[in-house]
Amino acid sequence: MDNFQIIYDSYFVDVYHYVFSLCRNTGLAEEITQETFFKALKKIGDFDGKCTLFVWLCQIAKNTYFTQYEKSKRHISLHTAVEKEDTDSFVDTLMSKETVFEIHKILHELEEPYKEVFSLRIFGELSFRQIGESFGKTESFFN
Repeated sequence: MDNFQIIYDSYFVDVYHYVFSLCRNTGLAEEITQETFFKALKKIGDFDGKCTLFVWLCQIAKNTYFTQYEKSKRHISLHTAVEKEDTDSFVDTLMSKETVFEIHKILHELEEPYKEVFSLRIFGELSFRQIGESFGKTESFFN
C-alpha cells in the first residue's frame, strides 16, 4: 500500500490533466481520476511493464472516461425518449381534445332522432336492439 501511495502521489496530477483534456470538466475529471487510481490499485498485480506506469494509468483513465461517457449518452437518450414520450402524450391529448370538440360540433348539428340514437349507442352503451325497442324499430333498421 505504501508503494501505491507513491504511485498515487507521483502520477495523480498528470493523470488528472490527461482526463481533463478528454472531458473539459473539473468535477468529472476528478471523479474519473479517483476511479482510475481505485481500479489501478485493484489491478496493480496485472501491470506487466510492457509500457510505462503513466501510460498504463492513462489507458485505465481513458477506458473509464469512455465507459462513463457511454453511460451518460444512454442516460441522455433515455431522458430524451421520456421527454419525447411526454411531448407525444401532450400532442395526442391535444389532438384528442380537438377531435372531441369537432365531433361534439357535428353531433350538435345532427337532427333528431340521429342525435339521440348516437348518444344512446355511445354514451348509453345500449345495443342496437335496445335502441330499436325504444324507438319501436327493429335492430336491422340501425345497421
